[in-house]
Amino acid sequence: MVFLLLLPYSLFRWGAGREAVIGLAIILGRAFLSAVVDHPGLGDLIGGLAILFSAVALGLAFRYRARARRRELDHVKLLEREQLARDLHDTVAHHVSAMAIRAQAGIATSATRPSAATEALVLIESEASRALAEMRALVRVLRQDQPADLAPGQRIADLERLAGRARSGPSVDVEIHGDVDDLRPSVGTAIYRLAQESVTNALRHARHATRIEVRVSADDTSVRLRVSDDGDPSPVPAAPSQGYGLIGMAERADLHGGTCEAGPNPDRGWTVTAVLPRKGAAT
Repeated sequence: MVFLLLLPYSLFRWGAGREAVIGLAIILGRAFLSAVVDHPGLGDLIGGLAILFSAVALGLAFRYRARARRRELDHVKLLEREQLARDLHDTVAHHVSAMAIRAQAGIATSATRPSAATEALVLIESEASRALAEMRALVRVLRQDQPADLAPGQRIADLERLAGRARSGPSVDVEIHGDVDDLRPSVGTAIYRLAQESVTNALRHARHATRIEVRVSADDTSVRLRVSDDGDPSPVPAAPSQGYGLIGMAERADLHGGTCEAGPNPDRGWTVTAVLPRKGAAT
């Protein structure tokens, strides 16, 4: 009896389709032969078949549950890899833009101040080292055969690093209001990346800008980010064929159950506004 219960369960829990069909045919053939030889009553026959098909149903149920769990894990991994791809894009765009600005500043002032070229090279080397370090960490996670770096990601508190870093171009002013210490790590990283991408876009596209303001405010339910500049904005690519900046920001916010909007101000400048729930997307 134990054999007749474990065999159909195992066949439909782990066996391939052909193995399950062949195994079930053998079991039913054996049961039919036993019914012909032993002449059991109708009640015993129906009871035995019910127990047999109960074991089959149990095996199928656990098989379906395992496959559903595997599909869910694959979906989560895919979403995580999409996030890492966005982080990789944000990292490259931010650091390369910073290096370009420092190089332009060094070229512009090298005629009157020769040491400016050396200072620019030092800053470019520092930015390049940081960019390579972050890129290696992200690529290590994307490659399945490499161990992941489990160090904490960027948080909202790290936004202070964006403030007043450039010697040329607009100044960056950062203000954080509210309790942001107990945010989910994914939400804090998303806010940081959205602010970083917004500042990068402002440095790249805002003409004649003198100031970039980064404001983060948190309440009991949500976190709000506002990045604005006072420059004359040039058109920012919004189509997938032209660039992934704004589209990636909107997708990142939507992934966490929030929203992200960007557009020109009524008078001048450009503003990016993002609102994310404190606990991330509802599950």
